[in-house]
Amino acid sequence: MPTPPTPPVQPPQPAQPAPATRHDPYVRVRGAREHNLRDVDVDIPRDVLAVFTGVSGSGKSSLAFGTIYAEAQRRYFESVAPYARRLIHQVGAPKVGEISGLPPAVSLQQRRSAPSSRSSVGTVTNLSNSLRMLLSRAGDYPPGAERLDSDAFSPNTAAGACPECHGLGRVHRTTEELLVPDPSLSIRDGAIAAWPGAWQGKNLRDILDALGYPVDRPWRELPAEQRRWILFTDEQPVVTVHPVRDADRIQRPYQGTYMSAQRYVLKTFADSRSQTLRAKAERFLTSTPCPVCGGGRLRPEALAVTFAGRNVAELAALPLLELVAALDGDGGGSEAARVLTDDLRARIDPVVELGLGYLSLDRATPTLSAGELQRLRLATQLRSGLFGVVYVLDEPSAGLHPADTEALLTVLDRLKAAGNSVFVVEHHLDVVRGADWLVDVGPGAGEHGGRVLHSGPVADLAHARESATARFLFGRSPAPARRVREPQGRLKVGPITRHNLRGVTAEFPLGVLTAVTGVSGSGKSTLIGEITEELPGVRRLVHVDQRPIGRTPRSNLATYTGLFDVVRKEFAATDQARERGYGVGRFSFNVPGGRCETCQGEGFVSVELLFLPSTYAPCPDCGGARYNPETLEVAYRGRNIAQVLDLTVESAAEFFAGTPAVARSLDTLLDVGLGYLRLGQPATELSGGEAQRIKLASELQRGRRGDTLYLLDEPTSGLHPADIEVLMARLHGLVDAGHTVVVVEHDMAVVAAADWVIDLGPGGGEAGGRVVATGPPEEVSRAPGSRTAPYLAREVG
Repeated sequence: MPTPPTPPVQPPQPAQPAPATRHDPYVRVRGAREHNLRDVDVDIPRDVLAVFTGVSGSGKSSLAFGTIYAEAQRRYFESVAPYARRLIHQVGAPKVGEISGLPPAVSLQQRRSAPSSRSSVGTVTNLSNSLRMLLSRAGDYPPGAERLDSDAFSPNTAAGACPECHGLGRVHRTTEELLVPDPSLSIRDGAIAAWPGAWQGKNLRDILDALGYPVDRPWRELPAEQRRWILFTDEQPVVTVHPVRDADRIQRPYQGTYMSAQRYVLKTFADSRSQTLRAKAERFLTSTPCPVCGGGRLRPEALAVTFAGRNVAELAALPLLELVAALDGDGGGSEAARVLTDDLRARIDPVVELGLGYLSLDRATPTLSAGELQRLRLATQLRSGLFGVVYVLDEPSAGLHPADTEALLTVLDRLKAAGNSVFVVEHHLDVVRGADWLVDVGPGAGEHGGRVLHSGPVADLAHARESATARFLFGRSPAPARRVREPQGRLKVGPITRHNLRGVTAEFPLGVLTAVTGVSGSGKSTLIGEITEELPGVRRLVHVDQRPIGRTPRSNLATYTGLFDVVRKEFAATDQARERGYGVGRFSFNVPGGRCETCQGEGFVSVELLFLPSTYAPCPDCGGARYNPETLEVAYRGRNIAQVLDLTVESAAEFFAGTPAVARSLDTLLDVGLGYLRLGQPATELSGGEAQRIKLASELQRGRRGDTLYLLDEPTSGLHPADIEVLMARLHGLVDAGHTVVVVEHDMAVVAAADWVIDLGPGGGEAGGRVVATGPPEEVSRAPGSRTAPYLAREVG
C-alpha cells in the first residue's frame, strides 16, 4: 500500500470548508450539477492517489471527468490563441458553481478511436518513431546504398509504403469459386452470391441481360471468357435498361452502369462504413501476404537496411521483451546507435512494467482491448516527465489479471512521486485499498445517486452506512461453498494454432458456468473466438460483447431492445391517435411526420460560437422533446411520447406494469441492474459494461428454452462489486434454465463462483498460449505453475 501523504491530510469539514489560499493543497469543488450530481461540494487533496468509487451510474465519472477534468481543460483552452481554439475539439463548460486549487489535467479514458489497420502499438506509443530513427541513423545499409530518411521506414508514408499493397502488408484477392459457390444456378437465380441483394442486385442482372449475356443458363454452361468478364472486368459499360414492367406500376428505361463482382466486393470492403456489408464482402475475399514486400509493408530499399541482423519489419514484429533483448545483443556500433538504443529501451520499459511486454510494435490497435490501449497511453505519460498535473484515469485495471494490477499500482505511485495528483475512477478493490484518499459517490445509480457519501482516508469509509463500496471493502468473506453443477456433455475446441496458441485443445463442459482465466495476452479471447455454431454440440450461440449498441444519439436503450416498437404501438392505439389518423410511424423521432423538423428529431441544435467551442442547446422549437406539438398532444396514461422516453427503466416498469409486452423488456433490464438508465438515453452516453448488459437483457427477454451457449468477454469490466452480484445472479439463472455460459474473466470472486475453470498461460504472448489448469475453482486454486491460482485461493478460502 502506498505511503500516506505527509503531513497527514485531515478530512475536510463540509460545514466550514477551509478558505482557499494561494497554496491551497486541495482541489475544492462547489455546486457540481453535471448529469445526476446533486449540487455536490467536495474537497480532494492534491499530490495523492485519490480513487472515485460507487456503483455504476452513481455519478463518479460525472465528478471526475465531467466536472474536474472538463473544467481543467476549459481553463487551459482559455490560454490558447482564439484562432487555434477552432482547430481543437473542446467540451463545454461543466455545470459547477466553482472549482479552486485545480492544476492542469491530463485525461486517460477508456475510449477507442476509429478502427484503423494503420494504427498500431508503435504509433500509439510513438515507439515506431524511435525505431525508424534507429534504422535510419544507425542501420546497416547494403554497399553503395543511399542513407534513407526515417520516413522511408514508415508504411504510412508515400516514401516508405510498398506500392503494391499501399503499406498494408496484405493483398485481397477473390476467385470464381468464392464468388459463385453453386455453378448449377443461373445468374437470374442468384449464381453470383457476392452481388448485393434487393434492387441493386436486380439492376446488375438486368444490365447483363441488356448487354446480351445469357442470364437464364446455368453458370457452368457459360463460356469461360464470358464468366471471366462478368466476374473480373475493370470495364464499367453504360447501357440502357428496359426493366420488366410490373402490373401495378410503370418502370421507365434508365441508364445502368455495370460493375463486376470483383470490383463490387473490393469497393464494398474498402469503402463501406457498414460493418455488416464489410463482413459480407470479406466472405468472398482471400487475404494473402503481399507478393512484393512479403508482408513487410515497405519498399525494398527500406527492407534491405538491418539492425542487429533484422530489418525494421522483423524488429516491429518482435514482442517488446524480445525486442529489448535484440537491442541488448547488439554490443558494437556507433555512438549514435548507443544513444538511440538507450532511448528506445527507456521508452519500452514502462510498457513492459505495465504487463504489456507480449505486444509487438506492429500489433494493430483495433485488436487491443480498451484496457490495453489505456495502459499504453499511461506508459507514454510515464516518459513525459510532467510535473504538477492532475492525471484523471478511467478504470486502468479494466482487463487486468490480479498479478498485473500490482504492477499498475507501482506505476500510479511513480506518477504521484513525480509530483502529480492521480485521480482514478475505479472498481477494483485492490486499487481502492491502495489509495491515499477515497471519494465514494452514491448511494445508488441515476436519480438514486449523485451524492458524495465519503471523502477521506480509505479506512474511514467503514463509517459510511449508505455506502455500497464499504460492504465489499471491509465485510467480504470467502465465497460460500456451493454444489458444483454436473456437465451435460462436453464441447471440444481445437487443435487451434492462431496468434500465440500452438495446437491448443480445450474442452468446455455444457450446461454449466465456465470461467476462462489467465494474464493479459495469454490467449483467452483467441480461444473462445474459436467457438462457433458449426462445432458439434452448439445448437445456438450468442456472443455478448462490449461494443456500442449504436454510434449516434438516435440509437438508444428503447430502440435497441425493441421496447420502443411496443411503446409506439400503444400510443398509436389510443383514441386520440386513431381519431387523427396517426400510425406507429408518427411516434418515431427518426422519420419525418411526427418529429420536430427544426432539429430533425435530435432534440438539440449545434450553436457555432466561432472562437469558443461549439455548444449544443435544446431545440428552440421543441425544447428538447424531439417531436412536433401535434404529436406531443397525444397522451398515453397522462404522458406524451417524450415524457415516456424520459422515464428511467425503474419508473417505466411501474408505469407499464399493466402492459405485458413492455413490462417483460423492462423487467429484464432491471434484472441486470440497469434500472437507473432513461429509456431514451443515447447509445453514445453508455459505457461498454452498460452496452453489454443491455445486449444480455435483450437476449433474456426472448425467453428461449435451453441449449443456448452464451459467450461473454469480461462481463464484469466497469462494474462495481454490487453490480457484479446482480449480473452473476442472472448468469446463474441462465445456467439453471439449461443454458451454457462461458465468461472470460479476471475478477476472482466471479471465477470462484463458476463450476469449471480453464486457466491459460502461464504468461502473456510467447510465454502463454497453453492450458495450464482445468477443473473446479478449488482444484485450479491449487494448480502449480498457474499465476491465477494464488489469487483464486484467496476467494475459495
